Parts: sequence; structure tokens; C-alpha cells
Amino acid sequence: MLSTVIVLGIYYWSVFERFSSEVMNTDEQLQFWAKAILIAIPISIAAKIVVMIIFAIGDYVITKEKIPCFEDERDKLIELKSTRNSYFIFGAGFFIALVVLAFGYPPKYMFISLILAGVGSEIFDNLSKLYYHRKGV
Repeated sequence: MLSTVIVLGIYYWSVFERFSSEVMNTDEQLQFWAKAILIAIPISIAAKIVVMIIFAIGDYVITKEKIPCFEDERDKLIELKSTRNSYFIFGAGFFIALVVLAFGYPPKYMFISLILAGVGSEIFDNLSKLYYHRKGV
């Protein structure tokens, strides 16, 4: 969860700085934000893979135990519930993005809303998993 916030935070910080320094018409803004989001997706996936590998190696070095390769029904139920919660958050963010656009704000605010919804849903997904594991669903 922390790696997602750090990696995407740094990426979008650089995107926002670049965007604020350029003057663009609406079509250029839409193209810019679409490219920014499409580039963010593989960056996020690659960062997750690297962090998971690093933590798996670190866990093995510390505990000398392999990561279990199975999922029971409890793990599947936790995954389903946390994914459901994540979809609700992203759906609300998507609705907010449409409302922002419907009230006549520039398209950049719609894309900022979508970005925040995506990152927020991922964070909420991880928090839900942690909550359900601790609660014992």
C-alpha cells in the first residue's frame, strides 16, 4: 500500500508539474491526461512486482520459511470482499468525475478525480484485506 502511494505520488507529482507549465487546449489536455494514466498503469504494476519480490526475499531471509502457495476459502472470501469495497470506492470516484465534468469544470479536474479514485480504491482494497484478516471473516 505504501509503495503504491510513493510510486504513484512521485509519478503524478512530475506529471502535475509538467502539466502546469504548459498551455494546452481541450484536445491536448485530454490527450495529455490519457497518456499520463496509460503510462501510470505499467509503472504501478512493475512497482508492485518489484516490491512483492523484495518483501518475499526479505521474509525468507528473516524467517527461513517459504510463502504458502495455497488459498483457502477464507482467503478467497477476504479477497472478494475487499475487491467489492474497492469497486465501490472507484465507482463513487467515477461518479464524482462525471459530476465535475457536468458542472462545467475543465477536463483536468475529471482526470484528477479519476486518478484519486483509482489510487484511493487500491488503498481501500489493501486496508479492507488487513481489516478482514484481523477481524477473522
